[in-house]
Amino acid sequence: MKIARLTVQGAPRAAIVDAAAGILRPPTSEELARWPLVPGLDVPVLDQAVPLEGAPLLAPVVPRKVCCIGRNYAAHAAELGNSVPTRPLLFHKPATAVVGPGDTIFLPPDSNRVEHEAELAVVIGTRCRHVPPSSFASVVAGYAVLNDVTARDLQRADKQFARGKGFDTFCPIGPWLETEFDPSDVRVSCEVDGELRQDGRTAQMIFDVPTLVAAVSRVMTLEPGDVIATGTPMGVGPLTDGARVSVTVEGIGTLHNVVAADPGVPAMPPPIS
Repeated sequence: MKIARLTVQGAPRAAIVDAAAGILRPPTSEELARWPLVPGLDVPVLDQAVPLEGAPLLAPVVPRKVCCIGRNYAAHAAELGNSVPTRPLLFHKPATAVVGPGDTIFLPPDSNRVEHEAELAVVIGTRCRHVPPSSFASVVAGYAVLNDVTARDLQRADKQFARGKGFDTFCPIGPWLETEFDPSDVRVSCEVDGELRQDGRTAQMIFDVPTLVAAVSRVMTLEPGDVIATGTPMGVGPLTDGARVSVTVEGIGTLHNVVAADPGVPAMPPPIS
């Protein structure tokens, strides 16, 4: 079941994605009985079908926190000259970084190297802590596509991830939530202006989804709507003003965004001496 959020007359609505018919439609009573109770989808549902093409889609969920996993593909760790971690490398993106399909990724003037990172996103469906790997599916509401946009030069300069990963618009999520999905071996890819940049499979992850849910929930309580970004395959590269970036996860869909310089941002202040 694919569930999208969209704007209708200025207000958010939720709908079922019928890709074969090319429409967004109201859910059936049986679909409503299986509806995930997560922030963002707790809104009125669509009352009549509308065309999918051109629909003003929103990020499918409104997370309180976005928990990200670094260096979860060995080839990606190697391309950046990093070692492979022996346990999941956890960092966060702020909820204010989240944007949806079609939204603009703004390039901050603070950085000279902003890059794409195609990822599978796991959306938590119930409040949980200390989840064993064997029970991970019981706490997952569904899956989406995520772009972990990164100011690579700032990440390297700071030697930690908060600033380089945390700018507004640096976490596109979409195009919708897929509730019936096997994350064990699907293709994850990224194109920029039609050029294939990243092309991997989740089977290449060092730590699989059950392990990640267990590891993150061992550290902190996960709440409905929280997102775990599972890491990116090799091939990360620069995003420039005017570029169009498309991230695809097989079995879910494609998340499209445009890239632009951030207008009206003041120049960087001088360093504190």
